[in-house]
Amino acid sequence: MSVPARRNQVAYGRERGLSARRACTLFTVARSALAYRSRKAAKDAEVVERMKALSAQYPRYGYRRIRIFLGRDGHPMSPGRAWRLWRLAKLQVPRKRARKRVASSRPRPQAPIAANHVWSYDFVFDRCANGQHLKCLTVTDEFTKEGLAIEVDARLRSPRVIEVLSRLVSERGAPKFLRSDNGPEFVSRALLSWITAQGIDTALIEPGKPWQNGVGESFNGKFRDECLSLEWFRSRAEAKVVIESWRQHYNDVRPHSSLGYRTPAAFAVEAAPAAPRDAAGRDAAVSGAYAPRPAASPPRPGHTEQTGAVVSS
Repeated sequence: MSVPARRNQVAYGRERGLSARRACTLFTVARSALAYRSRKAAKDAEVVERMKALSAQYPRYGYRRIRIFLGRDGHPMSPGRAWRLWRLAKLQVPRKRARKRVASSRPRPQAPIAANHVWSYDFVFDRCANGQHLKCLTVTDEFTKEGLAIEVDARLRSPRVIEVLSRLVSERGAPKFLRSDNGPEFVSRALLSWITAQGIDTALIEPGKPWQNGVGESFNGKFRDECLSLEWFRSRAEAKVVIESWRQHYNDVRPHSSLGYRTPAAFAVEAAPAAPRDAAGRDAAVSGAYAPRPAASPPRPGHTEQTGAVVSS
């Protein structure tokens, strides 16, 4: 039994009529320790209040992720102290329902080796308070764990999927692989033709094996747990604003445990290859890293696109 617990027993014994000397003898406590007042509670009060405020702001975050936010606020601490204060404040997060685990020895097809190497995309469904349906297209970079886009609307057919992917390709360059399930939007003729025209390979998962798209499923789970399940959308327009705000928070603020509790945006900056000053384009990539490919290569000045012959000026 700890010393504070024994002091509590002494106090209880005195309430029952025992003298201080007798109670201290029974519970092996020095009488000089009865007047001791711990300063730990006063020292931890500010941290506990900040921890409660962060827990109210992010109700689905545990003590490990809250500890990262406390460190950013000027309260660095060890995981052990964070766990002690977390339990003291009774801020445990309700556990999710346990699910069947898949053997980790099974290889994931086309594992990413660098940023912009493999993108995964999938759909998440929800409903507004006014009954409007929400269909969300999520696109994720499997290496940096960034949420590249979340497109929200009532219906998202293959032309809309192509539009979203085209915008991302123009901004970030084309990936090497696109991973998805075998949904009708992802195996349509128009989408597959566009993917082939961009020089992108597909990495379709096998039916009934969602763990082959682990990064995308993990992102969708966090999206539902930390955004859709906590928000009450009054309309589809409000949902688009709130969801985009959550995506930016996910990339720039939220620490990611698989990235060493760095944000996906910070990890993407660190993982970006360092290019020499006189290099550009594909020559700027470090050897061994994957260089994003442009959506289309325009013809060089002075050359025709069909024959490559130099045009006389």
